[in-house]
Amino acid sequence: MRARDMFVLVGTFVLMGIGLGEAAQHPIPPAFGPYLHPSTAELAAAKNFKSTQRVVGTYYFYWYDAQSETHIINGDGSDGLTDHPPTLEDFSWKSVAWHRKQLLDMETAGIDVALMTYWGAPSEHDPGSRFYWSNEGLKPLVEARDQLVHEGHHPPALGLFYDTSTLENNSWGQHIDLTTDYGRQWFYATVRDFFSSIPARHWAMIDNKPIVLMYAAAFAKNYDQSFIDYTKAEFPKDFSGKEPFIAPQDSWHVKGGSVCVWGGALGFKRAAIGELGPGYDHSAVLGRTPLVVQRENGKFYESNWEKFLRHPSNFVMLETWSEFHEGTEICESREYGRQYIDLTRKYTRIFKLRLPSPALAGKFARARRLDIVLGAPNREAGLHQVENDDGETTPVTVQGSAAIKPASAKSRFIYFVVDDSFKWSNDMRAKLEVEYFDAGPGRFSVQYDGNDLSAPFQGAYTWGGKTIDLTGSQQWKRAEFDLRGARFWNSENRAADFRLDVEAPGFCVRRVALLRE
Repeated sequence: MRARDMFVLVGTFVLMGIGLGEAAQHPIPPAFGPYLHPSTAELAAAKNFKSTQRVVGTYYFYWYDAQSETHIINGDGSDGLTDHPPTLEDFSWKSVAWHRKQLLDMETAGIDVALMTYWGAPSEHDPGSRFYWSNEGLKPLVEARDQLVHEGHHPPALGLFYDTSTLENNSWGQHIDLTTDYGRQWFYATVRDFFSSIPARHWAMIDNKPIVLMYAAAFAKNYDQSFIDYTKAEFPKDFSGKEPFIAPQDSWHVKGGSVCVWGGALGFKRAAIGELGPGYDHSAVLGRTPLVVQRENGKFYESNWEKFLRHPSNFVMLETWSEFHEGTEICESREYGRQYIDLTRKYTRIFKLRLPSPALAGKFARARRLDIVLGAPNREAGLHQVENDDGETTPVTVQGSAAIKPASAKSRFIYFVVDDSFKWSNDMRAKLEVEYFDAGPGRFSVQYDGNDLSAPFQGAYTWGGKTIDLTGSQQWKRAEFDLRGARFWNSENRAADFRLDVEAPGFCVRRVALLRE
């Protein structure tokens, strides 16, 4: 390389704000799309929701192409889809007709916002890149929505679901550190590329801010608040003064405009932006541990809606519109027809019109007490124990009593779900009884889903008021906890309502009971 060329290259990196130590990184390219600096008229045509309005969104996966079999057939030639579209004809991100039908069906279902599951990144501008479809697929989408609006339809407005997988999985093989200048520019460029590909008249905004929801933090090499602040500062320069509405998933320890969650297809998750779905089955995905949550002929989806409607937030995301690999789709499918479009229309109407939520019927609606006898197997009467990565248990027998104990030192918690029909209020007072074996020195306490918004995750892990000290008496004992202001919204891990927090080797529990006060 000539000296002059080296000078120009170094100057380019300095202008980009990239230190010489980062010069091995690929330069960030200009915006992918042509729609920078939208006019006042374009911005006025966008769909703007107030934060006080009730809004229904969904995640739109558009990465399929029947002709090339991309995201349809696995690498070994097997079927890559757990569920399937009604036909593979015209099933493609390239097809205006396919996008048009999906947008029309979303309108029928009462969906206001479609968040595109976006795998675009600075590395994906080249037509030969493996995620080029994510950018190129926005063009037929825009054409389809333009057609529908021109015909007088009201299809959902468009926003960004930033699939943060691309922070680690991208065509340049980069693992992005969001605490660096380069990482901050990478993140912003991804947001910029998306909105530069969507004319502002198609944007979905909240309080005049274009909507960006984020996937998990685990894919970032490192991060801090600076990448959010950088994006909020740079976006107005390219988009006529607008600042984005950024809602990180709850795994990010940063501050945005709101907080979203993921995993609602496995069971309703409550957050500032609620999340629910119809069930889950990724049986067709190679290399994954089997995980199936049955749809129960629509009852599981209805139950999730009913849980949400007991105390709704103003914004709810449906997970998902079209993720056929994981069997979470609510769009029309070969397996379920239009059943979930019809169910969605029913519940979005109840939600938006603020109609009384359906009663949560069940056998424990008038019960005074729920309990669970733990062992192999558990005997449940309105309480259900669930396993989580930090809450795995194993059955044991102690002094002739069946029980369970944490499976390892990493399994500090034991999680429980309360039957929905027992939940009589959003501000309950209940008593919890725990029968435990005092095996050795240590302690345990209870964390329940309550109304103390200063508690972790806005009350999801409210402290049970006291800690039980263990002495190693080698006796079975009983502890009682007064749960004030319990709401039991399934806000804890695995949709649990309360958990035991155990810091004691050899700790075992044989029975838990929940009583009305």
